Amino acid sequence: MISRKTGVRTLVSLPVLALLTQLAFAETPAEHGSGTMRDYQAGGGSPLAAVPMHQDINPKAPKMTEAEFEKAKRIYFERCAGCHGVLRKGATGKPLTPDITLDKGMDYLKVFIKYGSAGGMPNWGTSGVLNDAEVDLMARYVQQTPPAPPEYGLKDMEASWKVIVPVDKRPTKKMNNLNLENLFSVTLRDAGEIALIDGDTKKIVSILNTGYAVHISRMSASGRYLFVIGRDAKINLIDLWMEKPDTVAEIKVGMEARSVESSKAKGYEDKYAIAGTYWPPQAVIMDGDTLKPRKIVPTRGMTVDSQEYHPEPRVAAIVASHYNPEFFLNVKETGMVYSVDYRDLKNLRIKMIEAAPFLHDGGFESSHRYFMDAANASNKIAVIDTKEGKLEKLVEVGKTPHPGRGANFVDPQFGPVWATGHLGDETISLIGTDPKKHPDNAWKVVRTLKGLGGGSLFLKTHPKSKNLWVDTTLNPEANISQSVAVYDVNNLDKGYELIPIGEWSGIKEGPKRVVQPEYNKAGDEVWFSVWNGKDQESAIVVVDDKTRKLKAVIRDKRLVTPTGKFNVFNTQHDVY
Repeated sequence: MISRKTGVRTLVSLPVLALLTQLAFAETPAEHGSGTMRDYQAGGGSPLAAVPMHQDINPKAPKMTEAEFEKAKRIYFERCAGCHGVLRKGATGKPLTPDITLDKGMDYLKVFIKYGSAGGMPNWGTSGVLNDAEVDLMARYVQQTPPAPPEYGLKDMEASWKVIVPVDKRPTKKMNNLNLENLFSVTLRDAGEIALIDGDTKKIVSILNTGYAVHISRMSASGRYLFVIGRDAKINLIDLWMEKPDTVAEIKVGMEARSVESSKAKGYEDKYAIAGTYWPPQAVIMDGDTLKPRKIVPTRGMTVDSQEYHPEPRVAAIVASHYNPEFFLNVKETGMVYSVDYRDLKNLRIKMIEAAPFLHDGGFESSHRYFMDAANASNKIAVIDTKEGKLEKLVEVGKTPHPGRGANFVDPQFGPVWATGHLGDETISLIGTDPKKHPDNAWKVVRTLKGLGGGSLFLKTHPKSKNLWVDTTLNPEANISQSVAVYDVNNLDKGYELIPIGEWSGIKEGPKRVVQPEYNKAGDEVWFSVWNGKDQESAIVVVDDKTRKLKAVIRDKRLVTPTGKFNVFNTQHDVY
């Protein structure tokens, strides 16, 4: 049953769920303590008797073999750690430490893992990503003591670093006929690849091997180099000037990561790149044309609110200042934003700006001065002045904001605004961003739109568009997750139009989750990923932005689990 008011699916009635949970812990000495019952349950000896067992330090943890534990650990780090943390202390997702999960019990955990929630938890079981046995496996795993992965330092990075094409062997000018400014880098999540797609012809230029589950693609300031980072912390540096664009350098900067960025300040174009890792909790500055690691920036430290030590403050979104030679890093769990001045790596200057936990994603408002920074757990947007290097304002928004990079446009009543959707509710918050001409509206929510429901990941518009497109990818209701809402920015009171992107794809089977609107350079097309399972057909749907009608569908067996799409020009110039 799904509540239209909240968008939350009630999977099992509360009395039944309570009964299931009680039954899971209703063991008494009479039931399991007697010799007769033990003999009956054992059945003459367990087939696992000779199998090496994972030995947890908590005696209450469910039994797991070493092989089961290793399989579950791999699934967790690939699928779950991004939201719940490597040490399972929580961030966008809730904490999953044994003091919590053991009390929840197996039945509760299996239901939650299988069916997900409107708050952003994917329906891992019903979507086909995990089978019932794997759901059971993960329910047992999250009740174990979290294993700590090894550290990863400069020597480890240097051992993984490869320069495939030296700088002096690369082209001195563009050697292909591609319209690079309208090229798209498309994440093929579960294939460990990206697709370079020509935005003019809608044809795949090439498929390149990358790290696992690429999270983002970023452009160098010149528009020549494409930086791609996987969740396994592998970075590919791709030279778009080559006759056929390809990887010219690569490095693995940790065990898990999400973010990479290139220097943009005048005089430092393409000079440096920086990557932030989820594990270990740190960032590394590299040479922008080779990825040679230069400087590690640690992030373990105290939280902004309670001033308590946190062992895993991961680096989430990173932006490069357009005003100063600085990178701004979201240190997720501590709620700090680090301003890292890269002028002198030997005498690195870091300013710690207090914001709010847990900092996740965000982007610039239209002037590119203010970093609009989502603090998921606090339901706030931190406004960071990248020119002055300080917190401008904390703005209260909806539940669990997740803007991607956000969307900038001019509200007909309130002037320039930046928008965010939310994982935890159906609202879209519009924040005023013009302190000079509209000071009364600056740094406050000036308008709240009603969307399709909770589970929104991204929204997007374009300076040449009159539309605001909002996905609802993680909503548990299929007709919502397979559609998008579009608003006329000049008539926001009209509400949204529902666009059935999943249906337009022509794909008949699968969850068909629609994710991440992305514009072409001209701003007259918007692209959507129709994201199915690894063994199912996926697609990219291209919509005419002016008419809101279907323009093209890109269907190719090589498009395995397409998610993020990054137009070269828009990514290079922070157009969103």
